[in-house]
Amino acid sequence: MVKFSWQKLLIPLCLSLILFLNACAEEPSRYDQVQRETTGRDATPAVSSEAEQGSTFNKFFPKSADGFRVIPAQEKKGFAEYKVDKDGKNVAMLAINDTISNPSAADKFNASTTKIGGFPAVDQGANATAVLVNGRYQVKVLSRDPSFTREDRVEWLEKFDLRGLARLQAFLLPVGTPIAIAPSIPSLALT
Repeated sequence: MVKFSWQKLLIPLCLSLILFLNACAEEPSRYDQVQRETTGRDATPAVSSEAEQGSTFNKFFPKSADGFRVIPAQEKKGFAEYKVDKDGKNVAMLAINDTISNPSAADKFNASTTKIGGFPAVDQGANATAVLVNGRYQVKVLSRDPSFTREDRVEWLEKFDLRGLARLQAFLLPVGTPIAIAPSIPSLALT
């Protein structure tokens, strides 16, 4: 009589099942692999945890007027952007970003000799004009159409509530303000 052994049948069946399941598993894409390799490397985050929420900036943008429509376009931590449309055509972009995540972005304002609304201003190429509020918040207007000139960009920068934005972090000093170093504390050591 032939004796039937479950063990002899179960082992090949389990091995076959394992091979089958591994063969059917989805191979990770190259993007998933790069994501795994680049996360958790003690890399500094792209946006500082101290950056303002983008929604905080919304109240400082100009409102639609005089045939121009101001439309929210993008908002994320440390940044908000609006489109300016006239007659259905995008003529400019308005943006506020918190430079706390990228302090070197504020460096270009150190040599500024121009002020708009009382804040240092710079032209960035032929199509962008920006101001720096309290050494931290960059407010920028970018031309998207040749009809939107530098004078238009300056006019739109003046429409922002720059003073309101300045009150967000009133303790920050404007660019170029000398910083006083606190005097040293006398030693408490007994002589």
